[in-house]
Amino acid sequence: MIDIHSHILPGLDDGARTMEDAIKMAEAAVKDGITHLYATPHHRNGRYENEKELVIKEVEVLNAELKNRKIPLHIIPGQEIRMYKDLIKDIDRGHLLPLHNKVNYLLIELPSSHVPNYAADILFELSLRHYQPILVHPERNSEILENPEILYECIMAGTHTQITATSIIGHFGKKIMNFSHELIQSNMVHLLASDAHHAVNRGFHMSEVFGIIQKQYGVEIRYYLQENAAHVLRGESILIEPPSLPKRKRFLGIF
Repeated sequence: MIDIHSHILPGLDDGARTMEDAIKMAEAAVKDGITHLYATPHHRNGRYENEKELVIKEVEVLNAELKNRKIPLHIIPGQEIRMYKDLIKDIDRGHLLPLHNKVNYLLIELPSSHVPNYAADILFELSLRHYQPILVHPERNSEILENPEILYECIMAGTHTQITATSIIGHFGKKIMNFSHELIQSNMVHLLASDAHHAVNRGFHMSEVFGIIQKQYGVEIRYYLQENAAHVLRGESILIEPPSLPKRKRFLGIF
């Protein structure tokens, strides 16, 4: 499996604290069936800043350690980028780290409580520059939770989405769990990732959740989500199924 979102790099954010923590996470990832893992530390979220060059360097160090210990896991550099006003300026300066240079996928995180009023402008400017934003864990954004039309409009404008595996099994509460399933049923989920921060607490759970998805929605949905992660890794276009608008109250969107 390919996991496009994790916090395995030691000492950079609220994920692994030490190299030994990172090794335990790597072993847990391999046990879960993961072969390729993106290291995506928080960037510009008000607490952590992890510049492109630092992330690349730390990934090289971790890959060398994994090779030395014969742990069959390949780490790939990325960032979980909080949406901020100067994001486009930093893109133009080459300061941000896409998941793949050929297609320029970017993991974009929204604040948990709201969608910034400049979000539509940022997403539009990214598309003009041929970047493809992937909104991470939108199911945990309070405003989207109440008004999924916002996410629908983002998708229709070309933005991709990634939900967290453990949201599916209730680790963030029943409301978020139910909303995550609603998004899957509405074709508003393009990728599934662990967002793992620890080997046990906030771990991977990818195999478990893919099993649940296959049981509830069929093998086609499981393969769809897994294949999209492979497309990211290979620098290919993500497969998109036409979304449907969840039945919620009417709302004036951001676009």
